[in-house]
Amino acid sequence: MELKKMTEQELVLFDVTATSKQQVIESLVEALHRKGYLTSKQTFLQAVIERESVSPTGLESGLAIPHGKSRAVKKAVFAVARLRDEIDDWESVNPSNRVKLVFLLAIPENEAGSTHLNILSELSTRLMDQVYIEKIMEASSPEDFLQQLDEPIAKEDGEQEYTKTVLAITACATGIAHTYMAAEALEKAGREMGVRVLTEKQGANGIEDEHQAKMIQEADAIIFATDINPKGKERFQGKQYVQTRVAEPLKNAKNIIQRSLNNPDGKVTSQYQEDNMIQEKKGNLLADMAQAVMTGISYMIPVIVAAGLMMGIAKLGAMPFGLVDEIHDIKYATHSNELFVILHYLDKFGALIFKFMYPIFGAFVAYAIADRSGIVSGFIGGVFAAGLHFTFWGIEGGIPSGFFGALILGMTAGYISKFLNDKIKLSKNLQAMKPMLIIPAISVLSIFFLNFYVIDPVFGGLNELLRNWIESAQNSGAVMLSAIIAGTTAFDLGGPINKAAGAIAIGLAADQIFPLTPRVLAIVIPPIGLGLATVIDKYVVGRRVFDENLRVAGNTSLLLGFIAISEGAIPFMLRNPIITIPINIIGAIIGAITAVILGAVQWYPLPAIWGWPLVENVGTYLVGLVVGVLFIAFANIFIRYAILKRKES
Repeated sequence: MELKKMTEQELVLFDVTATSKQQVIESLVEALHRKGYLTSKQTFLQAVIERESVSPTGLESGLAIPHGKSRAVKKAVFAVARLRDEIDDWESVNPSNRVKLVFLLAIPENEAGSTHLNILSELSTRLMDQVYIEKIMEASSPEDFLQQLDEPIAKEDGEQEYTKTVLAITACATGIAHTYMAAEALEKAGREMGVRVLTEKQGANGIEDEHQAKMIQEADAIIFATDINPKGKERFQGKQYVQTRVAEPLKNAKNIIQRSLNNPDGKVTSQYQEDNMIQEKKGNLLADMAQAVMTGISYMIPVIVAAGLMMGIAKLGAMPFGLVDEIHDIKYATHSNELFVILHYLDKFGALIFKFMYPIFGAFVAYAIADRSGIVSGFIGGVFAAGLHFTFWGIEGGIPSGFFGALILGMTAGYISKFLNDKIKLSKNLQAMKPMLIIPAISVLSIFFLNFYVIDPVFGGLNELLRNWIESAQNSGAVMLSAIIAGTTAFDLGGPINKAAGAIAIGLAADQIFPLTPRVLAIVIPPIGLGLATVIDKYVVGRRVFDENLRVAGNTSLLLGFIAISEGAIPFMLRNPIITIPINIIGAIIGAITAVILGAVQWYPLPAIWGWPLVENVGTYLVGLVVGVLFIAFANIFIRYAILKRKES
């Protein structure tokens, strides 16, 4: 393989004067962008910085290999910087490493199984050879450096006898550098110890050198050197194993092999668990919970997108006929016009899909905590949060607990299932009862009692308390009442507090006491504001402040906001409620008060775009909308940007 084909002379920088990791990475990203390998310099830089937070990219012998996978990369490439002065505070697997030579690997997000990735894998493996490192370190010029890149590495001759066989799986977040370097380190250490080490790489190319059944049967031990949950771990059931971070073999390969043979972490069971992974095991509880929420959101977003798409098609299809706000009426289920029938059921179908948003979220929050044993009880918790039990129990007017309930019940389901899986010990003959009967029975029953005695009563009582509070505020003036209705509407986006505010506001409007202006504005301002933030962030602060999942959710939220479906913004609230909820409330209040003071009046419960022409003084209504949307967009961007900069510093 010709490594020099994966770079070019202008990407090999000698005598770089940068004095910090950030400066080095920025200079290499700038070089890649200047040569046209990146569509967005800031997007790729953010991907590299985020990868830096996962595990050290500094190695030893003066070497560092930062890398990032991003849609901003047009094709796989690497850039090199040889520094004038060593950097001694670059986080490295060898704490005494003083970084002199830096390779920055750029990988397209959707590229797998390509020649480019094979070559980058080859580079990662070569950098484990000390002689090779010395040669490229001593290169006299960029031209000489490129020539040395492809110099052959001496291979060990002769057959070697092995007394033991250890199988390993290596996997890192991006699936390039550490995945292959850890594999090479383990294999090299094994040869020196007289232990056959065979590695399966689970990287950007998919699974390479997959362990077969015969190899697994003959293996004496298994090593999982991974920063992500390894695929197919159940293949090794009954085998003793050790679990470690992917960077550990780069400094302690021999010790890890010894541990796997003589002092393993345990034996692999059929119910393999993510919590056995080192980064999860006995980790920070808040970090574990945050990771679980992120997992739940990533699986929930497609549900929101699908539901919004179905309802959006129905509403847009009904718009030319003036049926936007009544296409859901049951009379259109049997209408003589087949188009109306289809649009009616599409609208209902979208609403049905939305009902499964919280069950999916709860299931995968629990899954992230307890693996497969938590899925059932997490799903049931989400069912309660969505209020589906009220339908089946025949309870009219029941108030679903919404995303707060899904969060609490999903987390509880996960930790109960995890506790049961860890603590219940059964004989081999009865082992199958644990995942199939005992854990589901106890965890689901626990969720039932938690919801029945705590969640539903608390949120029901909160709803009643809120009703009384809003009713008591009727005589407090238009501005104060507008602020209360807008703030409570924006608080939980369709949850119990929102519904309580809606019931009171609609009642006041029906009696011609107070218009629905603050209510309808507060429904659309948060989703449009959050969606807009994901679109303009890179123009406002020069970089992305939302990750890929939230950018997808943002596009959906923006579109759904215009048709008054606020659920598109829920992923933002679940990911970071401490930031999102206060900003939503303040933005909705500012927008609503602005419109009310300027004289906008809306008596109809029509917050979607097709209801705007019915507003009295629609110009001032739109001014209030824009003010609230811009506040939410800019507040989110600047606060999240400040948090990112603080983390990076």
